[in-house]
Formats: sequence, C-alpha cells, structure tokens
Amino acid sequence: MTNSLKAHINRIGVAVPTHDVHDGFLAHARAMLGNEQSARLFDRAARRSGIAHRFSHMPVAEPGAPAVDATDFYRYGDFPTTARRMEQYAPQALSLAERAIAQLELGGDLSRITHLIVASCTGFSAPGLDLQLLWRLGLSPQVERQLIGFMGCSAAIPALRAAHHIVRSQPAARVLVVNVEICTLHFQATADLETMLSFLLFGDGCAAALVTAEEQGIALDDFHAVIIPKTEDLITWKIGDQGFEMYLSGQVPGQITQALRQEAGRSDDGGILHGEGTQSIDLWAVHAGGRSILDAVEAGLSLPAAALEHSRAILHEFGNMSSATIMFVLQRMLKTARQKERGMAMAFGPGMVAETARFSMAA
Repeated sequence: MTNSLKAHINRIGVAVPTHDVHDGFLAHARAMLGNEQSARLFDRAARRSGIAHRFSHMPVAEPGAPAVDATDFYRYGDFPTTARRMEQYAPQALSLAERAIAQLELGGDLSRITHLIVASCTGFSAPGLDLQLLWRLGLSPQVERQLIGFMGCSAAIPALRAAHHIVRSQPAARVLVVNVEICTLHFQATADLETMLSFLLFGDGCAAALVTAEEQGIALDDFHAVIIPKTEDLITWKIGDQGFEMYLSGQVPGQITQALRQEAGRSDDGGILHGEGTQSIDLWAVHAGGRSILDAVEAGLSLPAAALEHSRAILHEFGNMSSATIMFVLQRMLKTARQKERGMAMAFGPGMVAETARFSMAA
C-alpha cells in the first residue's frame, strides 16, 4: 500500500552572527598571498563572486593588525590548533542554533517536539549539540535525537529526508531540524591562491525548521541522490592539525554541468526529474555554493537567468554557509512562492554527490 502522507516544512528560522567580515577578510587575504599577481587574481575573483556579505562570530581586524580577527584567534605566525577551534565550536554553534530556533516562534510548542535532527560538518563535541539543545530548550528527555555529520554542503537534504521518513512513519511526530555551520573556524594560514579562493566563499550560519504532517508550508514530495562517477577527489574535507582542510577543485562546476545535462536528457523516471523535464519545476532551490556552482546548474539544466534568483540573492547576502545555505533559500521561497508551485531543491557535497528533493508549496 502506498503511503500518501507527506511531511511538510511548516516554518524555517535562520540566524547569522553579528560581524560582517567579507570586506575586511579581502584585505587580509591580499596581504597573506604575498605577491601582486596573486592579489590581482584574487581581487578579480572577489569582484565576480556575487558575494557582498559574509558573517562570523569573530570580528575582523583592521589591515596591518597582528591578527586576522580582532580577538587574536588567528594571530599571524600562530594560527590555532584543531583543539582550540573545537573549544570555540561548541558554544558558538549552540548560541547560533538557539537564535535560529527562536525565529520559529514555537513558544510552548517546544514541549511537543518529538524528534531532533542536527546536521553540521564544521565541528564536533560530546555531549553534542543535540543534547545541548535538549537541555537549553527544555525539550522532553524522551525526544529522539539524530546527528548528521561531516556530509558537507549537501547535508540539509539528508536531514530533511530523515525528517520526511519519521513523519511518514509516525504521523503525530513534530521534528525539529537544525543545520548549523561555523565555517570561519577553519581559516588556514596560506599563500596558495586556490586555497584562499575557497575561503572567499564561506561564512557562518544556522537554519532551523519544523517538519510535521500539518499541510502548511513546503510539502516534501520525494528525494533522489546522484553520485557523479570518478569525482570523489574533487571535493574533500579532512581533519588537520590546524582545523579542517577543504579542497575544492576547479573541475567541480564542469562536472556538475555535465552530470545535469545527462539528467535533463533522461526520459525515464529514475533521474532527479523523474522523466518530467525542467518545465515541470517552478522553483529552483539550489545550494548557493558559489557563483560558478550556480552558473553550472543553470547551464546544465538550460534554465532561464531568473530561475536561480533566490539562490543568487542568498549568496550575495550571506555567502556559502555549507549545509545551512539551502535552508536560507527555502525560507526566502516560503515568503514569496504561490500555493501549488512545484520546486526542486539541490545541493552538492563530497563524493561528489548531488542530493535533491522535489517539493510543492502548500497553504
């Protein structure tokens, strides 16, 4: 028997730290690159990035200061160990998550939460953020908890998929889904241009969502994951002695374009479009991983320029907040989309994997 019950994202709350560090970071990055040619190439990339703001829990220092940030955490010649970064992660992630959850305005309904899903790839602690939130929010000790860790920028969709399965198996469930990333904890001391360009993208952010069977908000229709063959080395995220080390190959956009062209050309129901074509989709919620990523999706699916306006707006205002980013896009759609419009959510992560979800706007 087919289960026709659908899980719905009823509400989404978002939060970023108070310090806009994008412009200040650019000045420090130029100095760290150490030569005029690299600085010129970096400036060109910054102008074309489509990013105007990124936020961090640490204020940026003035150019010429002995540290990148005003708290001396990233002191030149003495960047922090991974242990010191993790000491920052636990309290900062908790604070940001609390702010995002407050935006849901659940009030006394917090006591009705039955499940808690937390996704993050920028830090670890035990007891983890799931238990910290349970204690701080006063949730029931019987709340079922799940951590989704180290899946990179694509993790929000597996988190929603887990909530979807919970609601379909337990119709009375009320699932709180939290995606929190403290990306600026992993800045590295480097003069390598390609590495510095990856730091140009990332900021801190958190999104919280309430997922239930109530027919309000965004209905989650189905999910589909695609692993792009022979691309496992193009996006990596490894734990080093001085923070987590990201590698983002310049081949990523091309691989995305090629894979999506193949998907768009499929007429069977086994692909991400289920044989319906892009014309069946009104709303495109694509992870704002960077301008080149959005351009690759647009080219691969032959989308009109306006199709990714929500994703480009989030990239402009917040940068790439890893797994939280696509939830910012969906929150923006909640404010403007019309009832019964159909959508596709899409995010990319290490693997390379494209995690997708089809959705529709409810009442």
